[in-house]
Parts: sequence; structure tokens; C-alpha cells
Amino acid sequence: MKICLANNWINRNPFSNYKAKIREVERVYLSEGEIENIINKDFKTERLSLVRDIFLFSCFTRLAYIDVKNLTKSHISLGIDGEKWIFTHRQKTETASKIPILPITQMIIDKYEDHLESCNQKKLLPILSNQKMNAYLKEIAGICEIEKELTFHITRHTFAATVTLTNGVPIESVSKMLGHKNLRTTQHYAKVLDKKVSEDMIILRNKMLNSNNDKIIKKAN
Repeated sequence: MKICLANNWINRNPFSNYKAKIREVERVYLSEGEIENIINKDFKTERLSLVRDIFLFSCFTRLAYIDVKNLTKSHISLGIDGEKWIFTHRQKTETASKIPILPITQMIIDKYEDHLESCNQKKLLPILSNQKMNAYLKEIAGICEIEKELTFHITRHTFAATVTLTNGVPIESVSKMLGHKNLRTTQHYAKVLDKKVSEDMIILRNKMLNSNNDKIIKKAN
């Protein structure tokens, strides 16, 4: 419409009074208890164990399916702190991603270091197709009695909400690790954290109690 107005093809913008309504979508993520349940579950088949491990790897790195699939050993280098980091780029946005490797992430890398498929394909992890991953994740959800729809997509939300923000990682750091260009995008995750709200209100409640106690003590004196 702006182009049309600029070229005098129309006299006025017919959509000038139109205001789009944005419907906020609730992001699904796993709780700490649900993550621990998946970690501790003893799966009887290798395929489910593999899918579980790749899923957890993504939960603790926040990398999307395609980004995990593209990882090679060359993507791992020492970071600014002298520890191992993953240096890659998000395929979706082409933004740089620098992710510190947590202990559970390193355990998964070590577990599949000599895996036949990893070696043949020269990849960091032996990942299945996205369709198979999501199909087996539904099976895992049933075994672990998780009522949420378990897909590879919720790993990113889980990293943001449960792994980092819930454990006190500053939102600015989370935003950078997620590759968000705008902090407001990351703030959507902070909105849904009931635990965070509870903790903030406990701090406020304690402040108010201490303040009121001080006033009562002063009056008594």
C-alpha cells in the first residue's frame, strides 16, 4: 500500500484504520521434574535411549533439530573461560551461537564419540530424521507419563524457561544464547515462569514483613 501511495496509484490507504491483533501463544516446556524423569528412565531399546539422549542434548544446548544434525567435532572449541563451548550458526536466522557445554551435554557427546553412524557421517551425534525423532518422543512421553506433547521443538523453550531462567541465569545471557536479536522476544519465556513469580513475591513478602516488624518495634519502644 505504501508503494501504491508513493506512486500515486491510489489516493488513500484502505487499511489505514486497521489494527492487527496479536494473539500470544503459550509456550510449552518441560519442568525440572519431567526432565529428571526422562534422564532417570531406563529404556529397554537402543533407539529410545538414543532419541532420549539427543532430546536432552538439545534441552541443555537449546539447539534446534537441524542445528544439532549439522554439528561436527570442529564446532567445539575452548571458550573465553577456558572450558569447552559449541560455536555454530542457527540455520533459521544465520545468527552466531556460542553455547557453553554443560556436564550432561559433555556426557552425551562422550557416549556417542565412537558411534558407527557418527564416524561414518562425520557428525557429532548420530541423529535420526526429524519425523522419526518426534514419533519416538511420543513413545517416550507415554513411558515417562508426560501428558505434554513431546516434540523436538519444545527443547528450545525448555532450555530458556527451565534450564536457565529458573536457575537464575540473567535474561540478557539467555537472550544471547538463544540468538534473539531483541530482548523482548526472550521476555516471553520469563512471563510464564510461575516459580519465578513465586520467588519474587516471597522476596517482596519478606521485605514487607521486615518493614512492618521494624515499625511495630519502634512503636513499642
